[in-house]
Amino acid sequence: MSSNTSMASAVKSHVPARASGSQKSRSRRDRQKNLMGYALLTPAILLLVLFVVIPAILAFVLGFTNARLISPNPPELVGFTNFTRLFADPVFLRSLTNVAFFAVIVVPVQSGLALILALLVNTKIRGTTFFRTIYFFPVVTSMVVVSLLWMFLYRRDGLFNVIIDKITFGIIQGPDWINDPTTAMPSIIVLSIWQAVGFHMIIWLSGLQTISEELYEAARLDGASRGQLFRYVTWPGLTATRNLILVTITIQALSLFTQIDVMTKGGPLNATSTVVFQAVRTGFTQQETGYASAISAVFFLIVLIISSIQRFATREK
Repeated sequence: MSSNTSMASAVKSHVPARASGSQKSRSRRDRQKNLMGYALLTPAILLLVLFVVIPAILAFVLGFTNARLISPNPPELVGFTNFTRLFADPVFLRSLTNVAFFAVIVVPVQSGLALILALLVNTKIRGTTFFRTIYFFPVVTSMVVVSLLWMFLYRRDGLFNVIIDKITFGIIQGPDWINDPTTAMPSIIVLSIWQAVGFHMIIWLSGLQTISEELYEAARLDGASRGQLFRYVTWPGLTATRNLILVTITIQALSLFTQIDVMTKGGPLNATSTVVFQAVRTGFTQQETGYASAISAVFFLIVLIISSIQRFATREK
């Protein structure tokens, strides 16, 4: 009897010891996994800090100085001089107006056109893969190459004016598209929409393919028309996709630069100047690093405010 009691007590004392040992090994494995995760994240974090965080901090700091790109004199604090000069600068105000005009046109037109294309290629018929590739092809083409190509199309003797001349039998002469202040920015808008619409078509398409087919079948059984299917099934199912596209297109529109730098250099008469282009030109061409940093800091705050308003307006209620 006493031997059985001693064996039972030995077993009971051994079970907690084994459980505590397994817990220790489990916690050791968890720590190893966490360390491995941190090790994998470290390169990305370092790149983010080096190319995003530090430049952003430097932009705010240098905005309060008179720093120049190449100067024997050290930077000196000038307070809010750069910012007061900024809001009295007609070029900066014109750049803000141009960017606002560009965004107001591009955001709804590009997103709407991309949605139409996504609906067209979201069908199970032969040839849709080919059209998806064709629509997406401009996205993978360098914007510099696209801009150079469209420069030839927009010339006074370019393809567009030749087509206008042929269609109207020489009655209407096309303008010099990117050298005319009235047509320069609309020309940039058309180019930008054509180049980027395929990217947002793919995003819309991914959202469309997450909507369950059972919802459409149930709506059809209830007698829903095509318009009702889109209104009550497709559009509500694209809420998250719609919010993502709204934010991405807006940020891309506000940061317009490459087309301007390649095609117009901000002209004619600052008709296509943008905030990013002015910041780059001021910092590298005119070598006013402090003033360019002030432009970048103000632009960052404007984009942050607009994105925050969009996120607040499109949040899930």
